[in-house]
Amino acid sequence: MKSRLSETLSFNGRGSIVCSCCEYKICDQDLHWKKSVIISEESMQDLCGDNYTVSQGLLLRRFFCPGCYALLDTETAIHDDPFLYDKIIK
Repeated sequence: MKSRLSETLSFNGRGSIVCSCCEYKICDQDLHWKKSVIISEESMQDLCGDNYTVSQGLLLRRFFCPGCYALLDTETAIHDDPFLYDKIIK
């Protein structure tokens, strides 16, 4: 039985986290899923344009499904910060 982890990720009932869109197996449910997907990091300065002032080193991280390239999550971070992980309580 499948249950939702988030809008974009699900537990498949067989011990894995999968993409809710295409059901691609991301990783085992006891692992950190962000290490198993496609990651894009872009400078917020480059994204915001000249009209905005943004702190140096601030990044936008985007996490994509390797199966269908659906956007799974985003986060802002400072360069070399570890990924943010939500604690999942079942």
